[in-house]
Amino acid sequence: MHQKHTTGCLHFNMAINLSRITLRPFKLTDVDDFMLMAGDDKVTCHTRWNTFVSRDQALTFIRDVCMPHPWNRSICIDDQTIGFISVSPGSGDDRCRADIGYAIAAKYWGQGICTKAVKMAVSQVFKDFPDLIRIQAFVAAENKASQRVLEKVGFLREGILRKYSYVKGIVKDVAIFSLLSEDTHSPE
Repeated sequence: MHQKHTTGCLHFNMAINLSRITLRPFKLTDVDDFMLMAGDDKVTCHTRWNTFVSRDQALTFIRDVCMPHPWNRSICIDDQTIGFISVSPGSGDDRCRADIGYAIAAKYWGQGICTKAVKMAVSQVFKDFPDLIRIQAFVAAENKASQRVLEKVGFLREGILRKYSYVKGIVKDVAIFSLLSEDTHSPE
């Protein structure tokens, strides 16, 4: 069974040249930058994982979860980690689909960074996993910003899964979105 992700990008004002955004595998040296995102309750409130409280906890997570994961990438500006994007492909009869989740540090919210990163990711993931037909996202119903990110990329909102999942101890309604390999998508 693969893990479902919820996404966590909201708003902030800052001008960023989107051509500076890259996706790359995590490195242990990303730990301090990773903590700016993972150690912030504003960022993690819509994720399924708790806010990180120590550098050691983040280092362990990068080493044991991010680095061995088949498709977990650091969202970077000029090679500096500002967030993550993770795509978890299914296996066996579920190899036709994958779950996507992402988040960026609060100071980068509202600048189109998540939209750009998700576009880049889906374009690459459909190439990396030849059996993949569908990428899906599960988003807390109240997380309108992440829903807008997915819609801008071309994901279709399929509906609301009522009282679907615990997030931080509260049963939440979750919106489900999908993008199919046949849908129009490009990294730009």
